[in-house]
Amino acid sequence: MKTVVVTGVARAAGPVIDALGAHGVATVHEAMGRSGLAGAGLRPRQDRTRIAGSAVTVLCWPGDNLMIHAAVEQCREGDVLVVTTTSPSLDGSFGELFATALRYRGVRGLVTTGGVRDLAELREMGFPVWSAAVNAQGTVKATAGAVNVPITVGGALVRPGDVIVADDDGVLCVPRGDAQAVLAAADARVAKEAESREAYRAGELSLDRNRLRGVLDRLGVRYVSAAEYEAGHEPG
Repeated sequence: MKTVVVTGVARAAGPVIDALGAHGVATVHEAMGRSGLAGAGLRPRQDRTRIAGSAVTVLCWPGDNLMIHAAVEQCREGDVLVVTTTSPSLDGSFGELFATALRYRGVRGLVTTGGVRDLAELREMGFPVWSAAVNAQGTVKATAGAVNVPITVGGALVRPGDVIVADDDGVLCVPRGDAQAVLAAADARVAKEAESREAYRAGELSLDRNRLRGVLDRLGVRYVSAAEYEAGHEPG
């Protein structure tokens, strides 16, 4: 592993980032062909919060938050700090003091495969966090890692400058180079869903609107009456 702090990372355009954030994780995930999710292991530590921002990535050693200290300097307005470790660790490497420093720099939130602490304070100050654990166990500052290098977060590869979208549904990574195209696909999906919503309000069935009756038929699903079903499934 290279022990480096990479500076001058490129970021996606701010309006594109904000528009992806407005769509939210589920919509953008579907627009990306159901890819990019960081996995169900990262949980929001607050409710009804949605963010999007450019990833500043951090690779730490287990039980050591030295490189988070180094990463703060690389953060700027609109970023999201994304932290993982070289091997699994749920120690509480992030708390209210880090959040205070990041809030000053305009950072929109934290995503970490590790643990966070000072949860009450983080919620009170409104600093959004997605983490694998809440854990009061502290860490040391003794081992070099890296900042702004590609990392793996759950099931997603996150490169510095990629777009992170996070809400109650989880965390999603959109590659920076794909952000504009993904936004266009998400816009189209939202428009299609709006049409479907109006159809459902008018009583149309999703089976018909999505042409799923033929799928059921091809899979051999038969419609039978309750009496027919019970007659064919007598005990013994």
